[in-house]
Amino acid sequence: MPLSYTDYYEVLDVPRDADQDTIRRAYRKLARQYHPDVNSDSDAEERFKEIGEAYEVLSDAEKRERYDRLGARWRETERAAPEESFEDFFAHQGFGDGIRADFGDDLFEALFGARAGRAAGPLRGRDIEALLELSLEDALTGGRRRLTLDGREVNANFPAGVRDGQLIRLAGRGGEGRDGGPPGDLFLRVALKPHPRFRRHGEDNLDVDLPITPSEAALGTTVAVDTPTGTTRVKVPAGSSSGRRLRLRGRGLPKRGGGSGDLHAVVKIVVPKELSDRERELYEELAEISGPDPREA
Repeated sequence: MPLSYTDYYEVLDVPRDADQDTIRRAYRKLARQYHPDVNSDSDAEERFKEIGEAYEVLSDAEKRERYDRLGARWRETERAAPEESFEDFFAHQGFGDGIRADFGDDLFEALFGARAGRAAGPLRGRDIEALLELSLEDALTGGRRRLTLDGREVNANFPAGVRDGQLIRLAGRGGEGRDGGPPGDLFLRVALKPHPRFRRHGEDNLDVDLPITPSEAALGTTVAVDTPTGTTRVKVPAGSSSGRRLRLRGRGLPKRGGGSGDLHAVVKIVVPKELSDRERELYEELAEISGPDPREA
C-alpha cells in the first residue's frame, strides 16, 4: 500500500526554499487562524494539527533534509543511524540507478539487522511547540496557565514582560521517550491577542486613541488617558489636530534590554452628532470669523 504524503510546504503556504523566519511567520499566522478556540469550523482542529506537524518538520533542519530527500518515506529513517543512509550504502557497493538486486535472507539480516541494532537503545522524546495566547495585561503582569495538550494537563508559568513571539521552555514536558529515554521539551510560543483599546506600534510601543472636543483641540486642555498600568493625565497643546501623537515615555511594553517603550496618545477630535440651538448659533458665528481655509493652507 503506498504511503500517504502531505506537502508540508503547501500546508504552510511557503516556497520550498523558504528560510526559517518565513516558515515561523507562516506558522504563527495559520495557527492563530485555525486555533480551535477561535475557529468554529468543523475541520479547524484537524487543520490546526496539520499545521503544527508541518512546522515541527520544516523548523527542524535534520527532519526537513530527510523530508526533502525522501518524501513520504522520510519518517522511516528517523531511527536509522546518521552516519550513512541506505542510498549511500548501496552507492558505495556499486549499485547505480535502475539496478535491482535480490539478496538472500542471511545477507539482508546481516546488512539491515546490524544497522537496526546500532540504532537501538533509549531515544529521547520529541520536542513539542504549542501556542500560548495571552492578553496584554497578562503579558505585563506575568502569571500561570493550565493547558491541555495531547490529553494531559500542563501548568505553565510565564514571566512579567513576556513578549509576542517569545518561546517559553518547559523542560521534560514534551513527547515521551522510548526504551527508557528522557522526555522531550515543551516550547510555548507567546502570541499576544489584540486589545480593545491599545494597538501595538513597532516592537515596544503602544498607541491609544484620545478623544477630545473641537474646543479642547483649539484651546488646549489636560485630560485623563488610559495606560496598560492605570490612568494618567496628558496635556493636549492648543491647536492640536486629529492624528497628533502625544508621547508618554515608559508607558509601553517592556524592552529586551530593560525599561519600557512608549505609549502614544493619538488625538481624535470628536464632533457632537446633535447640536443645541445655542451651540449651532456659536458654531455659525465661529465659521464666519475663522481664519484661512485649511484646505488651501
